[in-house]
Amino acid sequence: MALSIGVFSTFLPRETVAFGKSSSPLSLKLAPANLRVSRSVSITAAAKPATETKKREPRGIMKPRRVSPDMQAFLGGATEFPRTQVLKEIWAYIKQHNLQDPADKKVIVCDEKLKKIFGGKDRVGFLEIAGLLNPHFL
Repeated sequence: MALSIGVFSTFLPRETVAFGKSSSPLSLKLAPANLRVSRSVSITAAAKPATETKKREPRGIMKPRRVSPDMQAFLGGATEFPRTQVLKEIWAYIKQHNLQDPADKKVIVCDEKLKKIFGGKDRVGFLEIAGLLNPHFL
């Protein structure tokens, strides 16, 4: 049985070194000392010209959708908005009018405008906001 050292030991000619007595079944196969690893680098002569990046259409929650009349009234009359922008507008309104419960900032105390959007609820958790917006996107 032989112990090999090195990754390339199976591909290169080896020398065998015996351990202890010559009748020992263990031996070590060594790679040559003048082994060098070389890397090849390819360089292209002509560089590709810079291509214009096309602006792709928004998809998923970034895609503008039609909104309900209640949401249109809240947002200022626009008929289409992406979900992300609607959430930003709602949070800006909450912060501007200081509608977070002072004892628990995770709870939103709804005024008349927000009650129309959130189905008449007086208090809404901040994690519920996105789910309560679903009926407003047509």
